Formats: sequence, C-alpha cells, structure tokens
Amino acid sequence: MSAKVKRAILILILSEFLVCLGIGLVIPVMPFLKTQLHLSAFDMGVMTALFAFAQFIASPIIGRISDQVGRKPIIAIGLALYAVSEILFALTNYLSMFDVSRVIGGISAAMVTPTGMALAADITTKRQRAKVIGWLSAAFSGGLILGPGIGGLLAGISYKTPFWFAGGLGLISTIALLILLPKDAEVEEPNHDVAQLQKDMSDMKGNWHDLMIKPVILLFVLILVSSFGLQGFESIYSLFVNEVFHFSIANIALVLTLNGLISLFFQVLLFDRLVVAFQETKLIRLCFLFAFAGTVWIIFAHSKIEVIIATLFVFTAFDLLRPAITTLLTKLSAKNQGLINGLNMSLTSVGNVIGPLMSGALLDMNTHYPYVVVAGFLAISYLLAFAVKIKPKHIA
Repeated sequence: MSAKVKRAILILILSEFLVCLGIGLVIPVMPFLKTQLHLSAFDMGVMTALFAFAQFIASPIIGRISDQVGRKPIIAIGLALYAVSEILFALTNYLSMFDVSRVIGGISAAMVTPTGMALAADITTKRQRAKVIGWLSAAFSGGLILGPGIGGLLAGISYKTPFWFAGGLGLISTIALLILLPKDAEVEEPNHDVAQLQKDMSDMKGNWHDLMIKPVILLFVLILVSSFGLQGFESIYSLFVNEVFHFSIANIALVLTLNGLISLFFQVLLFDRLVVAFQETKLIRLCFLFAFAGTVWIIFAHSKIEVIIATLFVFTAFDLLRPAITTLLTKLSAKNQGLINGLNMSLTSVGNVIGPLMSGALLDMNTHYPYVVVAGFLAISYLLAFAVKIKPKHIA
C-alpha cells in the first residue's frame, strides 16, 4: 500500500468519523431543545426522520454522480454541507429551519459515507479491502459512540455549543481534505485485473430470482423491523427518560456513551465467537428476545438504574442483530452482494424514517405508548425468526 493510498484512507476515516459524530451530537440535547422551544415529540420525530429520508433519496443519485465526476469533489462538498447543516442548526430557533438543517445533514451523510466506502474500494486490493472497510466501519461506530457523550459535555455550556463545535470541525475538515486528499487517479492501484474486475461487476448486478427464497425474504423483513424498532426506541429515548425519569443531559450522555463502548466491545471482540457458538439464526432470535425483554423492562421500570441496565440490553441486542442478519444474507447468495447490500440499505432507511415518526406521534399521546408498540413488533419478530430455516443448498 503506497504512502498516498495510506494518506487517502486516513482522511476518509476522519471524514467518516466526523459525520457520524455530528449525527450523535443532537441526541442528548433533544429533550432540552424540545422544552426550550416548546416543540412536540412528533416535531422531534420528523426532524430525525428527515435526515434518514434525505439520505435515502440522495444516496443512489450521488453514487452515480461520483462515478462520473470522481470521489474527492463529492466528499469535499459533503463535508462542506455538513458544516452548513450544523452551523444552521446552531443559528436558528425556528422548527422549519431545524428541519432544513437535518435535510442538508442527510444529503451530507449520503455524500460522505457511501462515497468514502467507494473510494476505499477503488484504491485498495481485494486483500486489503476487508481491513480498510473494517477501519471505516469502526470510524462510523466510534463517531456514533462519542457523539452523545461530547454533545452532553458541550451542552453544559449551552445547548447550541455542540453544533457550533461540529460546524467548526466540518469547515476545518473540508479544507484539510481539499489540501491533503490526493486526486482519485493519483491513488488508484495500478495492479487491478481488468478481467476479474469485469467479472466482479457482472456478479454485482445480481439476480432477483436467486433472492426469492423464503429465508432471504424473511431476513429482509427482519432488517426492516430491526431498523424500525431501533429508531422507534432510540429516536425518543432521551425525551422519554427526561420526562419520565428526569434524566439530565449528563445522565443521557453517560448512558449512551457507556452503551456505545459496550456495543463496540461486543461487535469487535465477541461477535465472531458468538456466531460460532450459536450460529446466526439462533443469535438473531436471542437478540430479538433480549431487545424485547429490555423494552418491556423499561416500560415497567421504577428507578434510573433499572432504566440504564435495560437500555444496555436493548442497544447491545440491536447492535449485534444487524451484523448477524447481514452476515447470514451474504452467505445465502454470494453472487448477489451488490443487490443484497442495496436492499439492506434501502430497508434500513425506510425503518429509519418510519420509526421516529411513529414514536414521536405516540409519545405525544402517552409517554409509554412508543415502547409498547416497539415491544409488540419485537415479540412478533422473535417468533418470525423461528421461521428462518437455512438449508445447505441455500448457502452459496
């Protein structure tokens, strides 16, 4: 791996981390933003859903554009839009402008995250690629983990401080990327096998018929439910614990940061061992069971410590659930990786839009209604997971 390739990868990792950090910054501030500006829980849900919706719409369009104009300009524009989004959020006190800010943020995420992954694939060999994609995934998780904690600490100064901080980092990162990231052609690996590349492109087109088997269809349904359940749980979590258990910004930031560290530990160090010990199908069932149990526990909890422990159960279960489903899907159809990952992202985005809207509307009716509905979906999903039967002939 050349020095220019290493430098490009480092810049991509930092860019990925920054965008995910910005996504997490808003979480502990939401209940206080709601109180200060007299917003409803549904307003907050719409704000969250708009980010996911903009990302969902923009991702495939931007992907095609980046193939034509190159990766570097797209990532640079994405980071600049990220800075604009955060600064706009810090400047305004109007709901409509908050919504505009989150739309811009969603477009920014669509430009930085998938384009960064595409550039990493462009400039690495097959042997290097898994490791580099792993680094980018770790940056993604790390940003989401540290975002709420940093947001909670900075909000101690003012609830607008986290957004000024993120906007400043966005501007610095844009300038650094323009100066330090080499042009696409300068870092492209010269030893790609053209015939193999054409074969890989053909494989990525996929075959819908190969995916129309019961296990694959059920797993796609479970992806949709898991993203819906996670966003339905997470999007109003800070509002719920603030209103019901009187959590402060510091309390919320501490819980989310602790959860992130535990989840990262499970994903990085234990996930492979859990798959070997239980196999993917049993691990999926256990994750749905623990997520259901944790959600029900929160509904009936009477103390902060109960809520914290139950929260850790739920988030850890969700963080293991998605990679378990994705791993199983990749084993079921080795020739349809592009199609599988595209459907995975689309279904996740749908869940990310519907979950916050549903939870926000229900929270305005009753503080416990969102988690009652989420628990119901998780119980159904747990039972549905038993229908996923994998036959040896289905493993490609």
